[in-house]
Amino acid sequence: MELKEKLVSSFIAFENQISLDNTFVHDMRTEAIKRFESQGFPAKKDEAWKYTSLGKVLKQDFSVFPKTEFAVEYKDVQSYFIHDIDSYKIVFVDGKYASHLSETTHDGIDICLMSAALSKPKYSLVIENYFNKIAEKNGLTSLNTAFTNEGAYIHITKNKLVEKPIQIIHFSTGSEAALLLQPRNLIVVDENAHVQIIERHQSLTDNPTLTNCVTEIFADKRGIVDYYKVQNDKENASLIDSTFIDQKRESHVSVHTFSFGGKLTRNNLNFYQNGAYIDSTLNGVTIIGNKQHVDHNTLVHHIEPNCESHQDYKGIFGDSSIGVFNGKVLVNKEAQKTNAFQANNNLLINDKASINTKPQLEIFADDVKCSHGCTIGQLDENALFYLRARGIPEKEAKALLMYAFANNVLESVKIPQLKNRINKLIAHKLGVNIGFDL
Repeated sequence: MELKEKLVSSFIAFENQISLDNTFVHDMRTEAIKRFESQGFPAKKDEAWKYTSLGKVLKQDFSVFPKTEFAVEYKDVQSYFIHDIDSYKIVFVDGKYASHLSETTHDGIDICLMSAALSKPKYSLVIENYFNKIAEKNGLTSLNTAFTNEGAYIHITKNKLVEKPIQIIHFSTGSEAALLLQPRNLIVVDENAHVQIIERHQSLTDNPTLTNCVTEIFADKRGIVDYYKVQNDKENASLIDSTFIDQKRESHVSVHTFSFGGKLTRNNLNFYQNGAYIDSTLNGVTIIGNKQHVDHNTLVHHIEPNCESHQDYKGIFGDSSIGVFNGKVLVNKEAQKTNAFQANNNLLINDKASINTKPQLEIFADDVKCSHGCTIGQLDENALFYLRARGIPEKEAKALLMYAFANNVLESVKIPQLKNRINKLIAHKLGVNIGFDL
C-alpha cells in the first residue's frame, strides 16, 4: 500500500483513538484529509518543487502511530539542548510529550501542549481565532492538519516579556523501522509581547524518519519574535518544515535557519505583513556534504506601506550535495515605501555539488527600494594564498574562509549561548579546530 493510501485509510482510526469533543477541530480535520486525498504529495511537476523530489523518501513503509514507547533519559539527550541557559522546554519523544524532560508554565503566559489547547474549552477562543488560519491549504499542510494532535502551544499575553527562551525539541528513538511524525505548533504573541524560541528535530537512530512539521506564528502590534531553527539531524532523517507568520503593525519577527544535517530538508517560510512599519528578517546558513539535500523556499508578502524585509542565506556545499533556494518578495500596489533586501550566496567546494537558486521580486508599487541577487562560486584563491603564506595549513585556511563567509548571518543571533553552539557546529561541519574561542 502506498503511503498516501495508508494515511487516508488511517484517518478514522486516528480520530477514534484521541479524545476530542471540539466540533470545530473535527470538521477542520475532516476537510483537511479530503484535501490531502485530492492533492496528495507534491511532485517535481509542481513549480515550487521542481528541484526537490520526495520520491525516494516516500517509498519507506512509515509507521503512522508508534506501537511502542521508548524511555529517554536526560543524560542521553543532554547534548541536544542548549543546556547552559535557563529555558522553558517542550520535549516530545516519538511524537509524545515527555514531561520529565520538559518545563512548561501557565504563569501569566501559556507554554504548553497543542493537545491540551485542542481539547480544553479554556483555549477554544484562541484555537478558533488562530489555528489553521494562515497555513497554506496544500497537500502537505493539509496532511498535518488532519493528523494534528501534538506539538507546542505558546500564547504570550499583552505586554509580557518572556524572561527566558523556549526550547521545542522533537526526538525520534528508532522504536519503529520507519516513523512519520507530524508536529503542529501554534504561537500567538499579543501586543507589545516578546519571546525567543529555539526549535530542533533530532533522530536518535539510523532508522528512517520523516517529519512533516507545520508552525503558525502570529505577532500582534509591536510584538517581537526571535525564532531559531537548528537542523543537524542524522542522514536517514528527512524534514519538511512549513512555517507561516502573520505580522501586525510595528511588529518585528526574525527567523534564523541553520541547516547542517539530514537526508532531505525542505524549509517553507512564509511572511505576511498585515500592517505598517513591520520588520521581517529571514537568515539562514546551510553547510552540507555527502548526498544531502536542503531546499529553502521563502515568501515575504508586503501588503501595507513603510515596511522592511531582509533575507540573507549562505550555503556551503560539498561532495554530491544539492542546495535549492527559491525566494520571493511580493510587493502590493498599496505597499509604498517598502524596503526589501534579498541575497543568496553560495560556495561549491566540490565539482559534484550543485545549487539551484532563484531569487524573485514581484513589485506592483512604484515608490520602493528593493534589491535581490545571488552568487555561486568557489573560495578566493588570493585570500587562500594570503593565509597559507602566513603559515596556516591549507585545511584550516579553507575553514577560516568558509567560516568568515557564513559568519555575518550569526551576528544577528540574539542568544549568546545559541550563537556559541552554532559556531561549534559550523567548526565541526568544516572538520577543523579553528583555533579561537567559539
